[in-house]
Amino acid sequence: MLKYHDAKIGLQEVPGEASLVINISNCPYHCAYCNTKILRKDVGELLTKEMLDILMDSFAGEYSCVCFMGGDIAPDMIDDLAEYIRRTRPDIKIAWYSGTESLSLFTNWENYDFIKLGPYKRELGGLDSPTTNQRFYKVEDGLIIDITK
Repeated sequence: MLKYHDAKIGLQEVPGEASLVINISNCPYHCAYCNTKILRKDVGELLTKEMLDILMDSFAGEYSCVCFMGGDIAPDMIDDLAEYIRRTRPDIKIAWYSGTESLSLFTNWENYDFIKLGPYKRELGGLDSPTTNQRFYKVEDGLIIDITK
């Protein structure tokens, strides 16, 4: 079961996009320097397609991208929600921030416009650090392009 803790508008997660950031709980990684430790817990409401519609409608006009933060406990469900957005709201971009080092072969990359992979390791820095272990990809025309700075 996929649960979300909260949703808000973010301006830093995806370059050039105002994002509806949906924080998914029950994270399996427990990164040492995580800044949202509450997401380690099994908290929040179920994130169904109906709830996703409610969230998207309640922030209508404020975002151009939906960004799932986490969801590694149920990647197939994230993929299903991304496909649902792609099918029902084709003008909205879709991003997924995943703490895993690599996605399943079964993940449909075409459901996403952006994917961030990798756990946060303070000693390596975040996406803005030249030594980061995290990778940020843009999916375009069937290609997966590394746009990490």
